[in-house]
Amino acid sequence: MHVTTRKSTQIFFSPLIKVCNWLGEHSPVTMVKLRYVARFKKFPHLKHPRDLNEKILYLKLFTDTTEWTRLADKYRVREFVKERGLEECLVDLLGVWDNAADIDFGSLPKSFILKTNNGCGKGTNMIVPDKDALNKDAARKIIDTWLHLKHIGALSAEPQYKGIKPCVIAEALLPAEEGQKSLVDYKVWCFNGKASYIMTCTNREKLSTRLNLFDLDWNPVPQYLKPSSYYPVETETIDKPLNLDRMIEVAEKLSSGFPCVRVDLYNLKGKVYFGEMTFTSLGGMMDYYTPEFLMKCGEMIDLRDKA
Repeated sequence: MHVTTRKSTQIFFSPLIKVCNWLGEHSPVTMVKLRYVARFKKFPHLKHPRDLNEKILYLKLFTDTTEWTRLADKYRVREFVKERGLEECLVDLLGVWDNAADIDFGSLPKSFILKTNNGCGKGTNMIVPDKDALNKDAARKIIDTWLHLKHIGALSAEPQYKGIKPCVIAEALLPAEEGQKSLVDYKVWCFNGKASYIMTCTNREKLSTRLNLFDLDWNPVPQYLKPSSYYPVETETIDKPLNLDRMIEVAEKLSSGFPCVRVDLYNLKGKVYFGEMTFTSLGGMMDYYTPEFLMKCGEMIDLRDKA
């Protein structure tokens, strides 16, 4: 569990969070160094990055992230997916609104998911399994607060979120597979357009998400994970997706042209669905991987044309 994910700690650390937000917007290098030292007890190599975290930090601090803004936008990224010839991987779009008051619940099916397009992992989505049981006025109030959130991404100095014009979208609700509390989220690490490892997130709950890690042949490599109470390792078998090759193909098509991006996908009954593209996983301060894995991945990322 990190400071920004629990309301009680948000309140307790509110003054510190405000300072960090200011630093994230006005002095991102300082902000990154402070948070990195607090988490890893050492300074990052920002000018000569080596491991996965450091190269993500380098990319977000010192390179052009203009295109990241479009691709971090959960609405506009759909255009990009279509441009890459993968429209069939998009989850059905049911509606898009600039204001929470305009959400047309009458036009939506019995089940759906609502999300803001500029969410950065802070829980700005609402799963609605049964529209008839939803308090629609309360839902609009919650979503309105999401649409008016400030400093999104500043706390981790993630520049891509600053330029996103907020809106709320409704998408079809994909069903969790039998035996799972939530969808299996396949997070495909791609370096210079080539897939390398696939992390799975399963059985998501309020205070935990189970992780596992696989190579491209679906051999589990959990030894590269550092489990915690918030990120325990999934001990139950996760079957190899029937169309793993297609999933890897989709991830590589979407990641082409980028030194480092995590392509998040779903895979249900032989069909691949696009989730999102993540350029700054945990802000480039992932502590659920071992140093060996972070270095192994960092060595795969070629930044020569980004220097």
